[in-house]
Formats: sequence, C-alpha cells, structure tokens
Amino acid sequence: MPGIGFAVALVLFGLWSLWITAERSDLATRDRQVRDVHLAIGATLDELTQSQAGVAIWDPAVAELEKPKPDLDWLDQNVGAWLNYVFNHELDLILDGTGRPVYAMEKGVRVRPDTFDRIEPELRPLLDGVRGLSRMPANPHERLPNQPLHPDSSVRTSPAALHATDLVMLDGEAAAVSVMRMVPDSRASTTAPGSEPLLISVRYLNSSLMRELQRVRGIVGARVTRSPAVGGSGEYSVPLSSFRGQRIGYFTWRPEMPGKAILGSVLLQGGGALAALLVLLAGLIFRIGKLMSRDARSIAVLEEARLELQAKEAQAQYLANHDPLTGLPNRALFGRFVEEAIAGMGEQWLVGVMLIDLDRFKNVNDTLGHLAGDRLIQSAAVRLADCVGDRGIVARLGGDEFAMCLADCSTTSQIIQVAKRVLGELQAQHYIAGSSLRVSGSIGISVCEGRGTDRAELLRKADIAMYRAKETGGNTYRFFSPEMDESIASRQVIERDLRLALQTGDQLFVAYQPKLEASSGRIIGLEALVRWRHPARGELAPDVFIPVAEECGLIAAVGEWVLGEACRVAKRWPSLSVAVNVSPAQFRSPGLAASIRSIVRGARVRPQQIELEVTESILLEDDTVLQAALKELRSAKFRIALDDFGTGYSSLSYLKKFNVDSIKIDKGFVKRLGQDPEAIAIVQAVIALGHAMSLSVTAEGVETEEQRCLLRAAGCNELQGFLFSKPVVESELATLINDARNPTWPSDSAEPVSA
Repeated sequence: MPGIGFAVALVLFGLWSLWITAERSDLATRDRQVRDVHLAIGATLDELTQSQAGVAIWDPAVAELEKPKPDLDWLDQNVGAWLNYVFNHELDLILDGTGRPVYAMEKGVRVRPDTFDRIEPELRPLLDGVRGLSRMPANPHERLPNQPLHPDSSVRTSPAALHATDLVMLDGEAAAVSVMRMVPDSRASTTAPGSEPLLISVRYLNSSLMRELQRVRGIVGARVTRSPAVGGSGEYSVPLSSFRGQRIGYFTWRPEMPGKAILGSVLLQGGGALAALLVLLAGLIFRIGKLMSRDARSIAVLEEARLELQAKEAQAQYLANHDPLTGLPNRALFGRFVEEAIAGMGEQWLVGVMLIDLDRFKNVNDTLGHLAGDRLIQSAAVRLADCVGDRGIVARLGGDEFAMCLADCSTTSQIIQVAKRVLGELQAQHYIAGSSLRVSGSIGISVCEGRGTDRAELLRKADIAMYRAKETGGNTYRFFSPEMDESIASRQVIERDLRLALQTGDQLFVAYQPKLEASSGRIIGLEALVRWRHPARGELAPDVFIPVAEECGLIAAVGEWVLGEACRVAKRWPSLSVAVNVSPAQFRSPGLAASIRSIVRGARVRPQQIELEVTESILLEDDTVLQAALKELRSAKFRIALDDFGTGYSSLSYLKKFNVDSIKIDKGFVKRLGQDPEAIAIVQAVIALGHAMSLSVTAEGVETEEQRCLLRAAGCNELQGFLFSKPVVESELATLINDARNPTWPSDSAEPVSA
C-alpha cells in the first residue's frame, strides 16, 4: 500500500508539474501576443504616415493645391485613389492653408469636403499639433514642428514630413489618424510655416485590419470592444488608449493556448501510459517537471524569437529577390537564373534572353496618373508570366522594363513563337482605372548557343536589340546581330561630335529648297533643311545624325537652332513662307509649343509665315501632350503641313480633327509618274482629297519636266524638287529668288490629265 500511494503521489505530482508548465507556456504566449498587438498598432500608425508622405511631400500635389480651383479629377487619380486603393485608407481629406476642407475621398469614392465637419472636434488636437498651435511631447509615431523626436521614435518619414499621428475615436469607431503638412519635395515651401495645406488620412481598426493581424501575426478573433472580455470566455483584452490619454476601448482577441492544447492531448491519448511511466521513472519525472517549471518562460521566449527571426528572414529573402509591385523576380534573381541556365545547358539547347519595354508607357503616367501606371505594370506582368509558363522565368527590371529567359529551347523558332505571343498579349485591352488601354512592346532578343557567353553579355546584347526594335516604331522584336554593335559605336561617335557641333556653332548650317507655285512658277516659300559639315567626315545628310539626335535627346536643341535660322530668313523675305520639319520626338516634349512661340516672337516674325511640317504618325499617336502641342500651335496661327502624305495610315477624321493647312505628296509617288499607270491615279486622288478639304497640296521630289506637267495638270498647288533648284545656303538665296521673279514656264507638253 505505501508503494502504491507513493506511485499515485508521483503521478499527481507529474500531472501538477505539467499543468504548471502548460499555464506558464500559455501566459508566455499571451504576453507575446500582447506585444504583437502593440507592435501591430504601432506599425499601422507608421505605415499610415509613410503612405501619406508619398503624396504630401510632392511638387505636383502642392502645385495643384496652389491653383485657385484645384482639379478634383487629378486629386482623385493621384491622391485619393492612390491612398485608398493601394494603401487601404478609408478616408483622406485635404484642408487648405486656412483650414477649409477642399477635397475628400471615403472608401474609394469622392465625397463632399464638409465630411470633415462631423469629425473636426476629435481631430482638433492633431490639427493644432501639426500647425504648431499647441505643444505636447511627440509620441513615437509622429514628427511635430519645432520638437525633438520621441526617444523610441519609429517614424519612417523624411524630416520634411511633419505630422501628428495618434489613435482617435471617430464616429464611434477606433481609428488610426495622421495629419501631415503638404510641402514641395524639390524646393523650399513658399508658404508660411503652419499655414500649409494639410492631408488627413484615416484607417479604421476594423475587420479588414483585424484579418490582416490574423494572417500576419496569428492573432485570432481580434476586434475593438467598448468593454473588456468576460472571464471564462476564452478571450483576453488589453486597454486601448491614445497617446494623448483618450480611452478608445479594448483590444480583444482569443489568445493561443499551446500549453493547454498539449496537456489535453497528453491526458487524452496517453493517460494510462503516462501513469505507468511516472511510476517507473518517478525520480526522472520529478526532475524534468522541476526544470520545465523553472525554464518554461525562457523556452517560450526563445521559441518566439526563433519563429520571429525565421519569419523576418523569409520576408527579407523574398524582398531581396522579388519586385514588390508585381511579385515577379527582380534583376538579382533573374541574373542568377540566367547564369544557372547557361551552366546547365546541353549541347543541343539554346538559352534565349528577351528584354521587353512597354512602348510610350510614360503617356499613361502623364495622362492617367501613376496609380494607373502601376496597375498597367501589374496587368502586363500577369500576361508575361502566362506567356513564359514553366519554360523559363520573367522578371521586372524596373520601370516599364521586363526580362524573360527561356532555358529549354532547341531552335530560335521557339523563341520567336514566345516573342509573338508576348506582343499579342500586350496589345490586348487592359482595363485600368475605368479605362480601356492598349499598349505595345519592343522586344530585344539575344541567344546563347554555348557556355562561352556570360549573363552580362547576353543582357547587353538584348538591350541593344530592344532599342533597335524601338527605333523601328515599337510593337516588334529584334534579334541581336554583330552589326548592331558597330552601329552603336558609330552612333556614340556621332552623338559626341554633334554635342560639340552644337557648342561651337560653326558646323551645322541650313540649306533652303524653294517651293514654287505650280500655275505661275513663282517662288512662294522655302523649306529649311539642316545639314552638318563634319570636320572629318565631310557633309552629312540629316538621315545620318537626326535619328541619333532623337535618341540621345539632342533633337530639341537642333530643332530650336534650325527654327532660329529659319526665322532670320523669314524676316529677310517677309513675302515667303518658311517650312521647318518637327519630329515626333520634339512633339513629345511638354514645352515644345511654348519654345516655338518664344523663338518666333523673339525674331519678330509672324507665326503665319512659319510652316511646321509633321509626319502622318503624329496624328495617329494617342498622346495627349503631343496632341495638345499641335492644337496650341494651330491656334497660334502657325501653318501645319502633313509631310510624306500617303505613306502612313492617316484618315479623314484625323485631318479634320487637327485642321492641317496643307499636305505634301511623298516623292516616292512623284518619282513613279510617267512610269507607273497607278502613280498618276494615286496622285490625282490625293490632290482631289486635299482640295475637297480646302487643303493646299504640295508635290516634293519633282525632277523631270514630265512630272511637272502631270502634276500641274492634276491641279497640284505647289511644286518642289531638283528640277527647279537643289537646296542652297542662305548666301545664294538672293540670286535664286531674284532669278525666279519673272519665270517663264516651258510649254506643258504632257497630255492633260482627265479629272
């Protein structure tokens, strides 16, 4: 009997030890979750201010609010929608410098600014704090004017971002609120300190945030209640107060009970075995129980630290290898994949690398805002991932540039097949911010056929090929070839020499080709054509250096110089019009129209005397900056001529929309006159179309008398070509113009052209 009693006592003692250990484990877990709750609330406040700073410290936003009447649609796209949709803000308000509400978006919908009135009393301490009207010590999550940061500050904003941040009870709901001054990011604010516009951002501690806490930190059943949890309910509460002393409520959740769960499992499944084991190993169990009782808290803390470290390591590893916007691999992970693909390729296999750039992506950002641009990037990423499937990898390198590596191809035709699919997928409609968008891509491809090529070389070649694809107009792919390397080297030399030529001002010159009235032979205008007298290579034609100037950004400087020279000539001969070519690259510059008007005004020349020649592609581009410039120049009385008409895809609707003054028949059609029966039919149709729309029609490239006669008989208004004169320098213009004052046309020997 004494032996049995001793065994029972040992069993009971062992169970008591396990119970105590389980209790302490549960307490340690609950304490950890209490810390997690406070960390989560602090992180919510810091993330709120960090997301605010992206638009509050931003030149365009401040400039918009400085207008007498800010554009609410612009604020929707670049402030409200950005903060509501991307960062899950429930409410964003903007107050002007006087404290008057001027804009509000709530749950993704623009609302009346007077929404501010119902919550103004609760926000007043934050408003006064950020204005500097009251002084309270800064809490760890805010940066107040003229006050040091809290010793335990966790703010993630720059020193320019002054903000008051706290928990507030709004409309009966607990909320994280931040009020931030709106100031420029690239210049000093011109507004007196304390009277800047204010951005108010609110995120309620509601169900969506609670679900996020459960997903990220494992806090189950989290919610904000007005009273603490009732004992025995299995829930636990901690008081929730603002840093300014206001009781918000209680943060209530169902804590984890790992100790009780383990104890219950042990008792349920192994009670008998445990009792027998305790009888046989009483001394050992006693010792283990004592050690576990003493060290349970330390073990729990160590386990918590280990799990937290693992989670942070996993997150850091993911962020180090993936693009945060799209979730695609980033440049580093892509590079490692390419290296592994090259190292593991067999003798009969190829490794193909593609660089993919979205054509005219900047237009989307400029017109619809950066939120729409980000959504478009995400949409493109999904489609590119579908294209590559399990045959390789697709990565985002940055901006609108993606990369793709195909590691199991046996022929280049397989790579071409994927490239064509990519082009098709990108061109399909993207539904972004309530709009249907179409984009295209330029693809550069390099192929590794053996292990001698490294990753950097493959990417370099693909990059060169991609830019060659963009040069041809985009929406296509190009394979790298050795000739491209030679072309790049040649272009670099041209770019360097062109920069020097613009600095010295003694190498570029303008040649002028006359335009004659078809009916009389009088010179009625001139076309200014830039030439380059290179010190080593002699005279260079525009098609050699103009594409390089467009690519490297020198085209604006070249264009302004040519226009200035043309204005001098126009002022000398006020009865003649002077035409200047303007490239699409110039039109994409937001300041083009203002620059042209300034140069012409400075030369004291009438805008009506200057004709701007543009290509058909200008009319087709869906670019609001380009189209606005064209309309502004047209309204300023500059003449607009459509060059090389008939070589593109212009439609009547575009001709009417932009109200051009004249069209120029491409010299390719003129050259075929008298040789190809179809040529005269095409020319007649173009002339008839122009006259039907009250447009003047010019034929360029006239080189023979037969061509002149046919064009005159067809009703062409103006003629231009070597038959009359090659382009001449300014010093020869006077002789040319004087000789042509009383022209005598040869008799028109060609047969009349029937209408």
